[in-house]
Amino acid sequence: MNSKSTVIENIKKFAVANIVPIVFIIVCFLGVIYSGSAPAIILMDVISRFDRNAFLVISLIIPILTGLGLNFGIVLGAMAGQIGLFVVAVAEMQGLTAILVATVIAIPLAIILGWMTGELLNRTRGQEMITSMILGFFASGVYQFIFLFFIGGIIPVNAPSIMLSSGIGVRNTIDLTTMKYALDNIWKLDPFTAMILFAAAFLILLFYKLLVKKERSAKTFINIGICAAVILFGLVAGQLKAFEQYKLLAQIPMVPFILIALLCVFVQSFIKTKLGQNMRAVGQDAKVAAVSGIDVNKTRIIAVCISTIFAAVGQIIFLQNLGNMSTYNAHENVGMFSAAALLIGGASVSKATVGQAIMGTILFHLLFNVSPMAGKNIFGSAELGEYFRVFIAYGIIAVTLALYAWKKAVQDKADNKLR
Repeated sequence: MNSKSTVIENIKKFAVANIVPIVFIIVCFLGVIYSGSAPAIILMDVISRFDRNAFLVISLIIPILTGLGLNFGIVLGAMAGQIGLFVVAVAEMQGLTAILVATVIAIPLAIILGWMTGELLNRTRGQEMITSMILGFFASGVYQFIFLFFIGGIIPVNAPSIMLSSGIGVRNTIDLTTMKYALDNIWKLDPFTAMILFAAAFLILLFYKLLVKKERSAKTFINIGICAAVILFGLVAGQLKAFEQYKLLAQIPMVPFILIALLCVFVQSFIKTKLGQNMRAVGQDAKVAAVSGIDVNKTRIIAVCISTIFAAVGQIIFLQNLGNMSTYNAHENVGMFSAAALLIGGASVSKATVGQAIMGTILFHLLFNVSPMAGKNIFGSAELGEYFRVFIAYGIIAVTLALYAWKKAVQDKADNKLR
């Protein structure tokens, strides 16, 4: 009887702790059913959205671990990426060369912007999220002013296809077709082959931990079992005619997915380093961390810089997949939608993992795909589905922030009683 009650209690705790992703899994499942779209078409769209958005979502993790909350300041990183793409577009570079040069230009700029953001956040302790959000709006205004008046007016640019007819200011949209899919088209595989390759790579990593590092925990053995099951499924499903349409329609762009996988491995490994542990210590209690000899301000700035760099690279990956760049507003929803995706995965403003970022990105963009058609089939209006997904993006952030503030108030009250 006691064991049964313990199991029920554990299930309740799991459900409460993961209520957000559970609700969205149910909503997405219903959306897929009512949308009436073919599963292969949905999968193809989700793969494309995941390809171009996952990097941006993962860029939020390190600032959260450092106690900075949701870094809406990744908008500045996105701007750095766009500036890099603008430069290579003016220089008429093409393909992979353009992407690499844009990245080289964007990273130093992202470091500078990240450092400035970090300095500002250090001066607004306890208000980092609202500060980074307002900073994003301010930086967006400066960015737009530069592209509308400085470019061509003060900084001469000879690119008629990009500049306005007056020669001052940049056009609303910059064509990136010469570098579209520069990363995506390098190597593509069907979902089942890609599934087998990624599972096999992860399996090798797990065996390395098991045999070399002697990490013989239950989690390691469970992950080995999952990888083996995924490989078996990929081998069997790839040969069945029932899944043939998935092989034809849904192609995995391997290079962006490998970059995302490497970023996940980097974040996981970085957390275990001395600097990563310092960041966690700062996130848990900045005062205790300072007493322990950790330079809190410097650690927070480094966390913001890393996040901004990832956002710059992520925006370049996003726009090369899109094939064009909305000059003045391509960056505007980067912070909001990335934060919403991360929170949907079960993260909070004080705790986030790579797994939550991956799950949240999939659920958020699956919802984006199915909600218009589901809204049309249920209510007779596709616009309702459009409004619903925008409502979800802002609503999940508002609810999470409210819950965080409530939990913090309850914790502070409990701490005061103990004193």
